[in-house]
Amino acid sequence: MINVNTRFDAGSIIVKDVSNPKNLHFGIRNDTNSHFAQWFYFQLNNVKHQELTINLEDLDKTAYPGGWENYNVCASYDNQNWFRIQSQFNNNTLKFSITPEANSIYFAYFEPYSYNRHLELIGFANSHHTVSHEILGQTAEGRNIDLLVIGEAEAKNKIWIIARQHPGETMAEWFMEGLIHRLLDNQDAISNSLLQDSVFYLVPNMNPDGAYNGNLRTNTSGTNLNREWLTPSLEKSPEVFHVRNKMLATGVSMSFDIHGDEALPYIFTAGCADNLSYSNKQKTLEKKFEEIYQLINPDYQTKYGYEKGHFNVETPTIATSWIGNQFDCLSFTLEMPFKDNANLPDIEYGWNGYRSSLLGRDLLSVIYQIIVKNKS
Repeated sequence: MINVNTRFDAGSIIVKDVSNPKNLHFGIRNDTNSHFAQWFYFQLNNVKHQELTINLEDLDKTAYPGGWENYNVCASYDNQNWFRIQSQFNNNTLKFSITPEANSIYFAYFEPYSYNRHLELIGFANSHHTVSHEILGQTAEGRNIDLLVIGEAEAKNKIWIIARQHPGETMAEWFMEGLIHRLLDNQDAISNSLLQDSVFYLVPNMNPDGAYNGNLRTNTSGTNLNREWLTPSLEKSPEVFHVRNKMLATGVSMSFDIHGDEALPYIFTAGCADNLSYSNKQKTLEKKFEEIYQLINPDYQTKYGYEKGHFNVETPTIATSWIGNQFDCLSFTLEMPFKDNANLPDIEYGWNGYRSSLLGRDLLSVIYQIIVKNKS
């Protein structure tokens, strides 16, 4: 008999009917104390050499129904190496089939980034003499809000990069892993040059409770952290409360908030153009950034993205907008796809953790070029 397992970090699925391997039925669970639903991550056992057909149903009730169009499920036998399975979306159901080569197989919305891996990333950084690991506070469930400070606090350029405000957007922490590993490579010329006059403030996981509990978009109080930046509270959004206070204490010269987008199959950024305070300085820096990133990594593009006015009345409450308004600096949200990059598709893997980490590494080259150009 097929066994379904979700009793692990970020595991999440609703089991409807698993009596017939060729017609398995599942649903998507809501985030904790929230109406948002999109993330799934589960393991099937006792399935070796069985022809499986899996149906994820009632997807019209999920947060982003359009995100299932042209989406292919992620799968793994060892929970380490992930590949894509061709999937079909019809009548609010995502259907896919596989005959597993092993007795157990995992399925997920995107390649997971576990809390244990997060702790290992913090430990890796903490072992370097250039890093100060700070605990800004605790979440509602008592997990650390981790900040990595890389470089000298007195440095001229204060560069803030945060990720996983929306915990199911795991590509964001893969991005941070690539960036952190490169920044701490003492033989990398870009990193060494940057750290001469820049200090990096990095929050690899803004929402560890939501991540551990298998939420797509909220912490365990049901709060969307990226709508809390105008008036965060210790009760609803301690993660934003503590990070925001630290930003006010250090100042911000440049900021990036790393995310994933369910619907758009592209890598793109959204800046501060919707802010009333949007300055010529910000406009010039955004244009420089876009030009340079496209040259350094062709996965990034500017043709497709959010239209001006996308967030409307929500704008002042969003991290990128609040930071840009507060500090008159380059402030961008960077989005990666849950699907694939339609400009450079990979049928076997889609967009994945490794490609996200490469994009993160290349952000440092962009930052370096901007800083150099601003000196001249």
